[in-house]
Amino acid sequence: MSRKLKEKAVHRLSSEKGTVIKRWGRKVTVALVYPNTYYVGMSNLGYQQVYYLLNQREDTLCERVFLPDREDMDEYQRTGTQIFSLESQRPLRDFDIIAFSIPFENDYLNALKILEMGNIPLMAAERSEEHPLVIAGGVTTFLNPEPIADFIDLFLIGEGEEVVNQFIDSFIKNSNGDKQEMLSSLSKVEGAYVPSFYQVAYKENGEMESFLPKGKVPKKVKRRWIRDIDSAPTISRIFAHDTEFSGMQLVEISRGCGRGCRFCTAGFIYLPPRIRNPKKILNDISGQWSVASGKSTHIEKVGLVSAAVSDYPFINSLCAPLIAKGKKVSVSSLRMDSTTDELVDALKNSGHKTMTFAPEAGTERLRNVINKGISEDDILKSVEMAISRGILNAKLYFLIGLPAETDDDIEGIVKLAKRIKKEVLALTKEAGRIGTITLSINPFIPKPWTPFQWSPMEDVKSLGNKLGCIKGALKKEGNIEVNHENPKDSYLQALLSRGDRRVGRVIRKALETGSWSRGIKDSQVDTDFYVYRIRNKGEILHWDFIYHGIEKGYLWKEYERALKGKFTPPCNPPKCHRCGVC
Repeated sequence: MSRKLKEKAVHRLSSEKGTVIKRWGRKVTVALVYPNTYYVGMSNLGYQQVYYLLNQREDTLCERVFLPDREDMDEYQRTGTQIFSLESQRPLRDFDIIAFSIPFENDYLNALKILEMGNIPLMAAERSEEHPLVIAGGVTTFLNPEPIADFIDLFLIGEGEEVVNQFIDSFIKNSNGDKQEMLSSLSKVEGAYVPSFYQVAYKENGEMESFLPKGKVPKKVKRRWIRDIDSAPTISRIFAHDTEFSGMQLVEISRGCGRGCRFCTAGFIYLPPRIRNPKKILNDISGQWSVASGKSTHIEKVGLVSAAVSDYPFINSLCAPLIAKGKKVSVSSLRMDSTTDELVDALKNSGHKTMTFAPEAGTERLRNVINKGISEDDILKSVEMAISRGILNAKLYFLIGLPAETDDDIEGIVKLAKRIKKEVLALTKEAGRIGTITLSINPFIPKPWTPFQWSPMEDVKSLGNKLGCIKGALKKEGNIEVNHENPKDSYLQALLSRGDRRVGRVIRKALETGSWSRGIKDSQVDTDFYVYRIRNKGEILHWDFIYHGIEKGYLWKEYERALKGKFTPPCNPPKCHRCGVC
């Protein structure tokens, strides 16, 4: 092992607060792998939550593994060092379980790279009893795990708080048998999905013909979700300097969203929406302050995490005590129809210089198509609310390539930006200061488990033309900036989120060639088939085997309502039963 790499790991550990170090021996050992760098992984609240849950068990030892920093890759290769865990610097092969936490599809390639660097066979079928069990969880796995199905022994589909302990109990009970016997036993854990226990057949046209279980495993794998959200506080457990949110404590204030925006996975796979008790949140936050004591990890801000922070009904009673204790409050983006004066005041007092909103579309007609449910007046009022309190910069998220989109909708983005500049930023001139409007424009990606799962993604060239039109129209407008994602990157994400097991060949070829474009070419997989094709109503979708509780017929009805421009009001659990979850 490289001394240089080991010293870097030890240095990182010394700068952390809240790390769990356990002695090896007579414990189930889990390498919890985040398929990206330490900087990114330690900023992920879900990853920290699973680390905490596993280490709460006396019979389990969990250590972290990350994709090496780019500047360290040459050292790994030069010294022949296998990738190792942070806490004990042990190689992957020493662990009983390698558990991937994968929130983003684009990290699939990194997951394979980590297995390769750990000298672990990539294909599940090539691994024997002498190798660790390779499992995976995270939001991508309960959207559609099929593109990486050939590389993973077992997936845990659902929320970790509900399934992790039952899985470890079953593993301990059945770890003495051979691998197939163990997998057979583990597959009985609700939410466990063993890809090798299912046979997939395809039609001549490439569509799925059947997805059938082999033996006594369920036809559908039930997504696990926790009913009592207050019983499992989701909060930063480890505080470190070298992360995106250094000096910030993240806390989840709610999970799921009942708004039903038709492009948004979080609005469907996390149903029903669950709200945390504000007093419980404040107690949990205070309990962690002592853990983070120390100059290098002083908590200055509390980051509120939710699908829609401004929809949280107790937001004012949560922010006020934090501000009173000298803490600053941070949020990602806000809904424009539920942002309050009190919340904006709290953000102003916390030093926010930019407010972030997500209109998503440039016209009210298209916002009805996607079920956003906000008017242009809502948009202007929200921006005015921020600017009147001295928050002079606004960041606005938009999607292009949405179903039923027209040239008028693209022009609507331009007109809306200009109207905000004219009618709202004029307020800043009175104070002698000029703010900036930043448009963040991303191509729409039709995702599984949304009403738009049947839709195609728009052609990359067409998306590029639309981006060109927007940038060209705003090029000479001062104080308006336009940022956007490359449509080719969006194409890749669409492929990985909508693909089946055949797409695994693309990922493996990309690993071999070091290039996604070469991987697509060398795999000889028709990737347009997954990205640009309209799905039929009766078609078997690659992710249909997962049971979220949502009726497929309900999603189809929402798809039809979308194409007619009909708005659907937010759900109201437990009174609402229209989607089938409640």
